Amino acid sequence: MHGNTHESSTGYKTRHFDRIVDEVQGFFEVHRALGTHPGGIHVEITGEDVTECLGGAQDISDHDLGGRYETACDPRLNTQQSLELAFLVAEMLRD
Repeated sequence: MHGNTHESSTGYKTRHFDRIVDEVQGFFEVHRALGTHPGGIHVEITGEDVTECLGGAQDISDHDLGGRYETACDPRLNTQQSLELAFLVAEMLRD
């Protein structure tokens, strides 16, 4: 997850949920192609309702980032985005 940060048009260091999903899907695709087991993923998350990563079901935009941008370092997925990603990963594990 560390390789996909960028600066938003409003000046915040952020990530886009769709890019994170693409990265995770690519990880699973490579493992499937090689016949290996995807042992785990690392994501930065919080149980708080922050606005640090763009997109997801809440459709957080550049202009929403300032509302609850609380990270001291790297942007984290909020509660809703974390759960959304967890369900997507569960689907990938079933396939």
